[in-house]
Amino acid sequence: MAETAREVVQRYFRQPFDIEHKADETPVTIADREAETAMRGMIAETFPSHGIIGEEHGRDRPEADFVWILDPIDGTKRFISGHPQFGTLIGLLHRGRPILGVIDMPVMDERWLGAAGHPTTHTDSQGTREVRVRACAALAEATLFATSPHMFAGTDFTAFERVRTRAGMPLYGTECYGYGLLASGFADLAIEADMGIYDYLPLVPVVEGAEGAMTDWAGAPLGLESDGRVIAAGDPRCHAAALALLTGP
Repeated sequence: MAETAREVVQRYFRQPFDIEHKADETPVTIADREAETAMRGMIAETFPSHGIIGEEHGRDRPEADFVWILDPIDGTKRFISGHPQFGTLIGLLHRGRPILGVIDMPVMDERWLGAAGHPTTHTDSQGTREVRVRACAALAEATLFATSPHMFAGTDFTAFERVRTRAGMPLYGTECYGYGLLASGFADLAIEADMGIYDYLPLVPVVEGAEGAMTDWAGAPLGLESDGRVIAAGDPRCHAAALALLTGP
């Protein structure tokens, strides 16, 4: 599925195409829609009883035991602007629990695969290898990722700032790529808000399979009913320290 979506996306990358805007004013392109259509077709042919929830084409049998979560282009604004750091996200839920996740970077030629009960792997031009998060004892030593400071509003911004001001190196603009880097042991925290289920559910098995943790801001497991505020950490000590700051002064 990742290879099929990659072929579609690469065909449109840095080429002229129309840009539309959805009801929430976020952009969408023909590449988003064609890539999701192609993946849906593969699922329907191979697993006709499975459900699908896709960012561009909606829900089909979401009550099924197995449900696929599809985000054909995570980082559409980057894709539109010709920036290569965008990804395709593929997730599989079993009775609401994320059990498989893929982060595919079509232009950068990298891919992370996470599955329950298996170590996360990273594939690039050098081959495929197992990856693992790194130790980080304190927030003051942590590299912190967030896609943008603008995704935090009101009390969420205040809570995020409590963590950011204590983190050793806050960085923005990572999108889904940051979670792959965290799983590979190059970063320590990722904190985000205002996310859709397509944005975070496929990431959970990747982080957990690398022995990291990924929860909501209350420390609860992520699922279809989560509120879009997520925290991922490589070290449980960092996770606990960041959670404490997110939930209180």
